[in-house]
Amino acid sequence: MTTHIQTALQNLEHQYNIKILYAVESGSRAWGFASTDSDWDVRFIYIHREEWYLSIDDQKDSIEIMLPNDLDLSGWELRKALKLFRKSNPPLLEWLNSPIVYQEETEVMEQFRGLMAEYFNPKSCLHHYLHMAEGNYKEYLLRDLVRTKKYFYVLRPVLACQWIERMNIMAPTEFQRLFDSQIEEGELRNEIENLLARKRSGDELKEEPKIQVLNEYLDERIQYYKDYVQQFDFKKQPDTERLNDFFRTTLEKYSSSVTRNRICYESNFTTT
Repeated sequence: MTTHIQTALQNLEHQYNIKILYAVESGSRAWGFASTDSDWDVRFIYIHREEWYLSIDDQKDSIEIMLPNDLDLSGWELRKALKLFRKSNPPLLEWLNSPIVYQEETEVMEQFRGLMAEYFNPKSCLHHYLHMAEGNYKEYLLRDLVRTKKYFYVLRPVLACQWIERMNIMAPTEFQRLFDSQIEEGELRNEIENLLARKRSGDELKEEPKIQVLNEYLDERIQYYKDYVQQFDFKKQPDTERLNDFFRTTLEKYSSSVTRNRICYESNFTTT
């Protein structure tokens, strides 16, 4: 599947006349608890040639396409990505930490990731993960019979909040790292390990009686972080000029390669 994804990304570069700087897996496969029927959620950051940025009209700054084999491709143009990065956008930060990388311009992405500590906003990320945890908890886990796999979709954001509170840095993308670092030995850990083992063995974890020890933990943690974010104070102002410099340098480096890609594609298309 990796080769298929990389080919699809190359086709996108030619079709849209772009250069993909970074492409990764996101969602359940990157988190480490995908189901057998999970989509392939590929997310990418791309750049256009210089002329694209000189138009007086705003242009579409994202690409979304669904391909066969449950391949979901979605990307953000670099300037859009940097605006979201300035706001410490959690999904983007998760992309930057994804353990599954399909394509990468290593030098530029190392520079990008090197800015994460400076632009990380713990309050913004806490709000994001708390909202995710509370929404999934209320929707899926308050009935007597629950969709058991949804525990992971509440546990992960709760553990991300806990990581951010304790470490003051962005939480890891992988669930296992969060789990190992945040849950101590005991009944709670045993229940989660049991669910993980079942999930990894191919068990779809459909409707079952709710697990009381997990519900009690999640209920307590969600209420705790609802109170915690209310008193959390963070007023650091991001430095836009550093991101401007990064964008200009990257555009200068890769703009010409976008043009070359298009010329090669058109030449090959004409030949065939």
